[in-house]
Amino acid sequence: MAINKPYKDIPGTIIFDSEQASKGYHLNQFCMSLMKPENRERFKQDERAYLDEWPMTEYQKQAVMSRDLNRCMVLGGNIYVLAKIGATDGLTFQQMAGSMTGMSEEDYRNMMVNGGRSIEGNRYLNEHNK
Repeated sequence: MAINKPYKDIPGTIIFDSEQASKGYHLNQFCMSLMKPENRERFKQDERAYLDEWPMTEYQKQAVMSRDLNRCMVLGGNIYVLAKIGATDGLTFQQMAGSMTGMSEEDYRNMMVNGGRSIEGNRYLNEHNK
């Protein structure tokens, strides 16, 4: 039985639902492994070798290595565990979010302090087809 997912019609939004959780299970487990200092060191020493220990797709591994967190989310990554990659790189969550929006950290912070992204043109994908 197919489940109706009306939230799929919100532009730029990836909802971490059961489908995403299943798709990103190993990616998210990899990220959680970065909570241990010894794993962070192993990852930093040879990213590819460490990633190859995880049964992730090649697309997921490439997204991690290129630090394309938006792609990681499309491929099932949960932003809260993807933050472990940024922390391993010495980044704050705010720096990561800025990079995901194509903004500088300062511009991102200012946008959020001023109420966030405008809702205009961001309500539903079908708004653009009228």
